[in-house]
Amino acid sequence: MNTQHLSEQEIIRREKLSEFAKLGINPYPAELFPVNTTASFIKNNYTGEENKSDFADVVIAGRILSIRDMGKASFAVLQDGSGKIQLYIRKDDVAPSEDKTQYDIVWKKLVDIGDIIGVKGYVFTTKTGETSIHVSDFKMLSKSLRPLPVVKEKDGETFDEVTDAEFRYRQRYADLIVNPHVKETFVKRTKMINAIRDFLNQQGALEVDTPVLQNIPGGAAARPFITHHNALDVPFYLRIANELYLKRLIVGGFEWVYEFSRNFRNEGMDRTHNPEFTVLEFYVAYKDYLWMMETTEQLLEKTAVAVNGTTKVLSGEKEIDFKAPYKRITMYDAIKEHTGIDVSDKDENGLREVCQQLGIHADKTMGKGKLIDEIFSEKCEKHFIQPTFIIDYPVEMSPLTKKHRSKAGLVERFELMINGKEIANAYSELNDPVEQRERFEEQVKLMERGDDEAMFIDHDFLRALEYGMPPTSGIGFGIDRLVMLLTNQPSIQDVLLFPQMRPERRQGEENVKAPAAKS
Repeated sequence: MNTQHLSEQEIIRREKLSEFAKLGINPYPAELFPVNTTASFIKNNYTGEENKSDFADVVIAGRILSIRDMGKASFAVLQDGSGKIQLYIRKDDVAPSEDKTQYDIVWKKLVDIGDIIGVKGYVFTTKTGETSIHVSDFKMLSKSLRPLPVVKEKDGETFDEVTDAEFRYRQRYADLIVNPHVKETFVKRTKMINAIRDFLNQQGALEVDTPVLQNIPGGAAARPFITHHNALDVPFYLRIANELYLKRLIVGGFEWVYEFSRNFRNEGMDRTHNPEFTVLEFYVAYKDYLWMMETTEQLLEKTAVAVNGTTKVLSGEKEIDFKAPYKRITMYDAIKEHTGIDVSDKDENGLREVCQQLGIHADKTMGKGKLIDEIFSEKCEKHFIQPTFIIDYPVEMSPLTKKHRSKAGLVERFELMINGKEIANAYSELNDPVEQRERFEEQVKLMERGDDEAMFIDHDFLRALEYGMPPTSGIGFGIDRLVMLLTNQPSIQDVLLFPQMRPERRQGEENVKAPAAKS
């Protein structure tokens, strides 16, 4: 056993493995352990003498979080997937008189905090009034070789809570053990996704899957990740959006499709951006962006209630209400309201002057659409705390969107802003193949100027449009940001089980190189 890079505690725990072997005990047994209850069920339903017979033969399994040795007896805290419960283990109960191994050696010398054990026994109430399990037998189910960070509790309060973000995000498995409240965020995430899925299914929508590996990174303005397909010997891109594939399905005759899509964008990371993220997109034939606003209000109101039992949530100290209807304001009016400048009649040079006046960076790669987007992002977004639809965007900002039916130079698009961040983006979808080709060609010109987020021309998508796509409305929701709102989490990393991080450099791996990607 190479112990060169192990701590003293890790060495001791590995030595205990050898002791188990000498006793003929497998510390990682294969057979099923017949659990018949949970910690939370016991604590929520045991009432003492009234129903003690119902809890006379409980079998439970979990991880040991603490041990208090009292001589011939011990108290321990066991945590399973539902919560924590106290164990009372007495030597005379778990060790027959002719064999003291189970208690004196296994329990007192070989069992550590962090080990996973199974116990059998009956439920009782201690003199201090704590519901506990009087253990009649226990079994080692998994020996822990790495000590957990120590977290202390007293009178219901937690001390020395593990808060180091580097540790928590990199070792989420340990974070979930020592900070069990973290699990609630991810339980709510699942509830939220299920509530959205139920809403869409009840409306007759069809859930579908579309490719993650794409030969054109289409459907959004973003910098893609590039990989290589060895069998085809061509470059592929991790998808930045699934929009163009879902629209192909609308062309094919499906009238309402949706997908929870894992997307990838090779861009910056901060408290609201992660390079790998989850988006819900759905597309509905014969609808427009006005219908989509009403549907969005209904979906989010019902989802908030399903997750938290109310339409109102806290985000920091701000209360946000998902109750419909939501405020609506045009993008130009929003800019004018928060900067005092009307940009509706400005050309590219005029917008550069506005950016300079407002102290906003504007480089030569930015076209009219991106300049307007920068002004809105820097000066307006932060002001929209309650759910607000920003509507009617300039055509230059929206290459996949239908022109406005009554306002020249604008498109039928909205973004839903909540707590100063974009949560959803929706259009009346452009279904004119000739105009769509022209819009793509404008994007190519931006790419040639150095805009690495400009869209590629997707010739197959254009071919699909030429077969005819019905009038359609589509929307994309940022699922991770929505979870942040509904769980009052300040960072996107707190709602991702395994957020991206720079790889660790471990001892002994200084000279190990990652395999080179094929160019």
